[in-house]
Amino acid sequence: MNPAALFIIASDPRASRRPAEAVRIAAGVGAWGKVDVSVYLSEAAVLILGENAGELLDGGNFERYLPVLRDLGRPLFAQKDALLLPGLGPAALPFEEISDAQLAALASDCNCVLRF
Repeated sequence: MNPAALFIIASDPRASRRPAEAVRIAAGVGAWGKVDVSVYLSEAAVLILGENAGELLDGGNFERYLPVLRDLGRPLFAQKDALLLPGLGPAALPFEEISDAQLAALASDCNCVLRF
């Protein structure tokens, strides 16, 4: 069984390049095939799920690497009831909303948790 890594992205992609870099790193680690990668988006970071993700800071990273994450076969996770989710419009990628308790269970099953 491969080790597991959870990328928790909470930074605002309208004001920080950290979410784009986190997505790039997660896609690279996942493509390696030796680590099971999960990505959880909270707060304003859920904006990267929208159709307009390319317009955010370093949006090219979202357009290039989010499909790689999707193709790894693991769902993208989003904070349940995040304030910006209702205004997101149609999501560019499928995602699963999870509660704080579900996030804690996911994190406890991972060997490494990285926060951006």
